Amino acid sequence: MDPYFSEIGRTVLERWKRADFSLPAFPGIARVAMEERPPAKWVDLSKLTRNFLLEEDQPFQSSSGFGQPELILFDHPKFYIQLLFWLDGTTDIHQHEFSGAFHVLSGSSIHSRFEFNDRLPVTGCFQVGNLELTQTDLLETGATVEIVSGRGCIHSLFHLETPSVTVVIRTHSDPGTGPQFTYLPPHIALDPVQNDALTIRRKQLLDVLERTGDPTYLDLVKEMVADLDFERGFFILQNCIGHLRELEAWDEVWAIFAQKHGSLADSVASTLREIIRRDQIVAMRGSIEDVDHRFFLALLLNVQNRAAILSMVGQRYPGEAMDTIMGWAEELTQFTETGTWIIDAQSPEILSLTEDDSLFLAVLGVLLKGADLTGTMRKLSAEDIQAMRDAFAQSSWQALILREKAKP
Repeated sequence: MDPYFSEIGRTVLERWKRADFSLPAFPGIARVAMEERPPAKWVDLSKLTRNFLLEEDQPFQSSSGFGQPELILFDHPKFYIQLLFWLDGTTDIHQHEFSGAFHVLSGSSIHSRFEFNDRLPVTGCFQVGNLELTQTDLLETGATVEIVSGRGCIHSLFHLETPSVTVVIRTHSDPGTGPQFTYLPPHIALDPVQNDALTIRRKQLLDVLERTGDPTYLDLVKEMVADLDFERGFFILQNCIGHLRELEAWDEVWAIFAQKHGSLADSVASTLREIIRRDQIVAMRGSIEDVDHRFFLALLLNVQNRAAILSMVGQRYPGEAMDTIMGWAEELTQFTETGTWIIDAQSPEILSLTEDDSLFLAVLGVLLKGADLTGTMRKLSAEDIQAMRDAFAQSSWQALILREKAKP
């Protein structure tokens, strides 16, 4: 058992006992204990890893799937201390059914906080509302943040290095603070623990029909969407939207759902679009190793505000923020058989740009900086330019492009 964590665990226990084990007091106690003796300064991660692998005297290990992996380093009936490795690097937007504090032992992360307003419970495990970003911070190694159970701490983390490692001092569970909702921006909250087994199996069966090209797929989906309740209909749409778009049948199926559920359905279309966008960004994070690029992806994932993105880039990197972003855009540009890609923006198929694929990047620069299109875009028609603008406006670049219409 690691002596540092045994000592800090006893310190937290003694101080919390003096506070009569008050739940509201626990996050502050955990935070102060780690600020007094920061794990980033006191813990030798390589030595801890070796000892954990070779020494038998370790606290009881849970079967939790949280972390990659999770190591329990101190355990008490009231609370425990865990070490979490992160390889994939991105958490869902979520709240907790426990309280405490976490500390960045290694690596760095973009930490985003949210509020979920105008809640409308559809079921006990599924709610509709408005998820709003309230704060985004860069957490460097050594940073410590309190965790408050319940809706008072809705957040997400985008880890920049691989691996990133965090220390968490946390209660086991705080009564009355569940469910531990996961949030799908901008409008859906759901309890990921309460999975409907029948719906899961139905989605899996639809996947079989999709992969085998079954001709009844579309008709079956339409019948399901017309019959199912709002919550289960949402999950079917979420599962099928990609293939329905490939079949060019999405609008038809969506009309069935919208007609059945009326104004309640208004929240779903934008949420499904955002799920697709976020999934694309998270998938890119898995294949991109450059920390600067990951930092930018994290901002595009969570910060849908031009001024805020430029401010955070400017705080971390010298020079003009937009010049830095354009440098990243050039480095992230990919040329494929299907066209030019800049992150999740694809050059329109209608363009004939084989002689100069760099034009797509050049147009992005115009849209970001507001420069005059006349000189550099002579090869493009007004229709081509608008098609490019639409491609960026429908991608993760949407928060950064200037809204005034550029003219050729």
